[in-house]
Amino acid sequence: MAVYTEVSDTELEAFLAEYDIGEADALKGVAEGVENSNYLLTTSKGQYFLTLYEKRVDPKDLPFFLGLLDHLSARGINCPRPIHGRDGNAVRTLAGKPAAITTFLHGLSPRRITVAHCGPVGEALAGLHLAGADFALKRPNALSVAGWRPLYEGSRHHIDKALDRELGAEIDFFEANWPRELPSGVIHADLFNDNVFFLHDKLSGLIDFYFACNDLLAYDVAICLNAWCFEADNAFNATKARNLLQGYDKVRRLSDEERKALPLLARGSALRFLLTRLYDWVHTPPNALVKRKDPQEYLAKLRFHRGAASLADYGL
Repeated sequence: MAVYTEVSDTELEAFLAEYDIGEADALKGVAEGVENSNYLLTTSKGQYFLTLYEKRVDPKDLPFFLGLLDHLSARGINCPRPIHGRDGNAVRTLAGKPAAITTFLHGLSPRRITVAHCGPVGEALAGLHLAGADFALKRPNALSVAGWRPLYEGSRHHIDKALDRELGAEIDFFEANWPRELPSGVIHADLFNDNVFFLHDKLSGLIDFYFACNDLLAYDVAICLNAWCFEADNAFNATKARNLLQGYDKVRRLSDEERKALPLLARGSALRFLLTRLYDWVHTPPNALVKRKDPQEYLAKLRFHRGAASLADYGL
């Protein structure tokens, strides 16, 4: 369960006194999520989501994250909307941790991804990119190319020599060849299936914006290709990819340059998640509350992208 910090009744009562959302009826820990302590909060006025930000979230980034949610919500993106206290602030302290309350979204994350999910995800991602175009705050992507070598150096002594050489060569390649001139803006950077809700077969919301940052828009598309378009045996499903890309193009058409860069960006995305998973696998104690994710999945995806012959391999 993703609850690292317990909240007492007395602490919760004092915290809610700063808001106009009623008195607490129930507070239940939420199992999903690995970065923060999450609770479903039920008050006399409705249901809300309470998050306590743990050590992996820098409090200096919270104005960006919560400001972005306010911005996107105001532009019609169905994402959690921060609840502001009577003083206008969306962030305050609870149980010694920075904390915020957001609106509660209804829906379920798809456990088994089908072709029908992929088109709506592409449309929603493009809508997010357009809605975020005039967001004033900036946050660089700490997990872009410049952040990959430190992850590799912190993990390489725990892997075999062949994989060490392979990952080192990949990082060398991307440091020399990463595209710089493609359209950029606010990206979600983590739009996996557990961060997308569906209700009655329709996409009902996007959640977990705590990796959001400014980067190449097509890189966000590439992340989704990795997250949504591979089967359980790591085979790439070009039909899913075609639906995702066609959905994206309905709302914001990828340029020819972005299309040509997609295989490289997808390869880089696979390396990013391989390295973060590898680092966590090495450095997270076996008895930790966080469930470690297998890096091997993204090694297979990386090798697929490296061997792709053309855009036809991606359904284009």
